[in-house]
Amino acid sequence: MPRCVHLASDLHLGAPNSAQSKERERAFVRWMRNAAEGRGFARDKPATELHLVGDIFDFWHEYHHVVPKGGARVMGAIAELTDAGLAVHYHVGNHDLWTYGYLEEELGVSIHRKPVLLDCDGTLCMVGHGDGLGPGDSNYKVLKKVFTSPWGQTLFRNFHPDWGVKLARGWSKRSRARGEHPMGKMEDEHLVQHAMAVLKNADAPSPDVFIFGHRHHPFHAPLANSSAEYLNLGDWLTHMTSAIVHDGKVELLDHKKNSMD
Repeated sequence: MPRCVHLASDLHLGAPNSAQSKERERAFVRWMRNAAEGRGFARDKPATELHLVGDIFDFWHEYHHVVPKGGARVMGAIAELTDAGLAVHYHVGNHDLWTYGYLEEELGVSIHRKPVLLDCDGTLCMVGHGDGLGPGDSNYKVLKKVFTSPWGQTLFRNFHPDWGVKLARGWSKRSRARGEHPMGKMEDEHLVQHAMAVLKNADAPSPDVFIFGHRHHPFHAPLANSSAEYLNLGDWLTHMTSAIVHDGKVELLDHKKNSMD
């Protein structure tokens, strides 16, 4: 059976407020179900797997006995799809990296913390959220090491959830604003520079397509001096975009212009 992969990222559930978040959440659930069932924009292209490529939540942290409120529609839809046998892959981003087993156990997703390679009918795709990749952003790279260290996680868990979530949501708002800063020249994008560095590594596989989120700007273009392509998934805060890999070809989809129904 041909591989048909649907991908989306940066839903940021919870931002900027509950009402707007729920409206986006309902649209995202429709996207997931249509992709799974091959309806609407996915007509004749039902997903063989679904990839949620990071920052689905604006903030996510699993305490020992508590998880943040919100996101019930998306989580219910994910569980529904995995229960029906669809493979759902969750790539953690910089806003939802604190998952310690709940999403896997409760929703049945496969968690990825680093970019993965997918062979889609002969087209090799590198897929990941993209935070911390490429040159620069040294402050975040140091912070990420703290966030993912055992002592850093233990320290945060010792905060009362009400205080911890309030503190983290303030950080999330500032972090989200940095991710949305305007694109400059393509060659100046950190993720493009990362992709070019991967292609220059003669000891590693050379992807045909690099698919990342994180930057919130939907973009699909060939990489200079190569046959490879770069695709950014955009976001669901502003753009409502996703991507599909089908018959070895990659396409960026705009769901504001094209109805999902």
